[in-house]
Formats: sequence, C-alpha cells, structure tokens
Amino acid sequence: MDKPPRISDSEWRVMRVLWSKGAATANEVVDELASETHWNPRTVKTLITRLMKKGAVKYSKEGRMYRYYPAVDEADCVHMERRSFVQRVYGGISTPMIAAFIQDAKLSTDEIEQLRHILDQKDKEQRCNP
Repeated sequence: MDKPPRISDSEWRVMRVLWSKGAATANEVVDELASETHWNPRTVKTLITRLMKKGAVKYSKEGRMYRYYPAVDEADCVHMERRSFVQRVYGGISTPMIAAFIQDAKLSTDEIEQLRHILDQKDKEQRCNP
C-alpha cells in the first residue's frame, strides 16, 4: 500500500490495539477497549470491518475465529496524519504549529535541550543538503 488510508478517531483506537498486540480477535479488541470506551461489541466489529475495507487491517482465519492484524505501519499513519493536520490547521506551514506546541507545553530543561539538539541536527542537514 503506497499511502495509508484516512483513519477516523474511533478507528485509531482499534488500530492502536492491533499495533500494540500485533494481532487480535475482535473479542480481544473489545476487551482491550472496554474500560475506556464502553462500546458495544458490534461497534468494534463494525470499525474492524471499515478498517478492512480501507485496507488498514487484514485477517487470518484460525478455526472458527478470525485474527485481525494491521496491514499498515503505525509510523506511516502517524506521519500522514501529522502532515494532514499541518495542512488543514496551519495551511501547510509547520513553524506556527511547532511554536504553538512549544508555547503551550510545560517543558523540562532536558526536553528543551532535546529540542535544541533536534533543531541543530535539522540545521546541519539543511546546510549539507541545500
């Protein structure tokens, strides 16, 4: 799959379970989400079906059960979602988004140092590959 499909907020919850477990039955997904969502098991199964239609989830049959597993990489989905967010909310310009996150965050000295290091690395990359 070249580009991961768009995944709704509810579908993200299901995908996080599958990414963390590697594979799971629908009942295992229901059990995992029970405390945070209180969704009816049919809701979870509907979300799994939608994800299958989008190509984000595949399954294998084990006897009478189906085991579902991610067909898309979590990092690819996160990357796409991040780019979509920047495009929708900030018109494709990253600087205002990054500035807003930094201004809103309560950062420790270590976290500030990590951010400086990331920016320094990015600056070196830009200078080497203009």
